[in-house]
Amino acid sequence: MARCPGNRSLDPAWDGTGDNVYGVLPSGPAPSDVAGRFAGAGWPTRPASWSSYEVETGWCRLEIDRDGAAVTLLSGVVDPRRFDDLAALLTRLDLRHELELYGDRGALVRERKG
Repeated sequence: MARCPGNRSLDPAWDGTGDNVYGVLPSGPAPSDVAGRFAGAGWPTRPASWSSYEVETGWCRLEIDRDGAAVTLLSGVVDPRRFDDLAALLTRLDLRHELELYGDRGALVRERKG
């Protein structure tokens, strides 16, 4: 993923690592609406394609996309110590979610639903 504009780029310690967080926003709003909520929380956002968006801060970078149904998908990298912060943010943004955090070897480490 390319960098988002703004001064809150992902910490270089996490830049270049593979995706470790995946999520679903069941019956969630469109990716543009989700990106708008992140922007309202101070996260830089940008279009990543015709239908997806990227949001980024110092401890997380996510791509927001839609599958063929009315499900919004999240994927990206998060500082594992901030996984609960990401879940809490989604709750504050009034986004019902299911998140999964994976470790270095691809094993599921944690799950959160909210």
